[in-house]
Amino acid sequence: MPDHALFDLGPTVLQHGATVPNLRLAYKTYGTLNADRSNLLLYPTSYGAQHYDTQWLIGAGRVLDPTDWFIVIPNMFTNGLSTSPSTLPEPFGHGRFPVFTHWDNVHAQKRLVREVFGVDRIALIYGWSMGGQQALHWGALFPAMVERICAVCTSARTSPHNKVFLEGVRATLTADAAWTGSHFRDRPVTGLRAMGRVYAGWAMSQAFYRDELWRGAGFSSLEDWLVRSWEGNFLRRSGDDLLASLDTWYRSDISDNPVHGGDLDAALGAITARSIIMPSTTDLYFTAVDSERETARMPNAEFRPIVSDWGHRAGNPNLNPDDEAVLRRAVADLLAG
Repeated sequence: MPDHALFDLGPTVLQHGATVPNLRLAYKTYGTLNADRSNLLLYPTSYGAQHYDTQWLIGAGRVLDPTDWFIVIPNMFTNGLSTSPSTLPEPFGHGRFPVFTHWDNVHAQKRLVREVFGVDRIALIYGWSMGGQQALHWGALFPAMVERICAVCTSARTSPHNKVFLEGVRATLTADAAWTGSHFRDRPVTGLRAMGRVYAGWAMSQAFYRDELWRGAGFSSLEDWLVRSWEGNFLRRSGDDLLASLDTWYRSDISDNPVHGGDLDAALGAITARSIIMPSTTDLYFTAVDSERETARMPNAEFRPIVSDWGHRAGNPNLNPDDEAVLRRAVADLLAG
């Protein structure tokens, strides 16, 4: 039985013009909303992840503590729980998939927060990777609704180098024999396994592999790490959903909308929430240099890099308690301010 709720948004026109007759947002909550509705924390999901994969950091003494805070995980469109290629009825099948953007994600989340929970002011938005992209979209599009942001290993606009990485992942997955040119006719097992191995080289740092840090995470060999952690991660998902999520990531840009008209400086300047921006010093695609440049253009943001050999996964350290402690401190500092 599903452990989450579904918010029916009804007929919805997406940013790129497609109308979805019944757009659905899957979400899960943790903790209790207080009487004055001032303790809601929003925690959007990341690439290929569902709330099952990211809820590990919610708990007493963890990064997000539901003892005093009401935590909501909205599942991103295309992740297989919220509306996605794999869940859409005809006529959207067989390659006729609509384009989903973070504009679509955050507008749906805004409706969820207001219409389901009656909240007009969010205490904190916490996001890693694509979740951080959504957090920054929130800050740029709805600044009056956001008090604080913790954005981890992410970007306000997908960089050219990051797009090259995404093109490589896309090419790897679509090299599977099941790819028709617009969709997968069958489950692309070979492509998903290959995608996992390519991704593993980008997601972790050179030092991670040189020092065999996977051993401390419970893996017996490099091959064990690649098969169980990386092939296994993507084999759980629909190939069409993963491609649609890649497209959302590729297009991510907090200024690409009618509010900011492509002016990234204006969009970054609109983020008035007290923010901590946390790249990993060894992230190979959301680089600390790119993140520092964006943070400098935000009026109320602190640049606080995570010094770690875990690459991009320093921002989702379910296997690394040292990096988790860094994230826990940042959130505590924000919420105490």
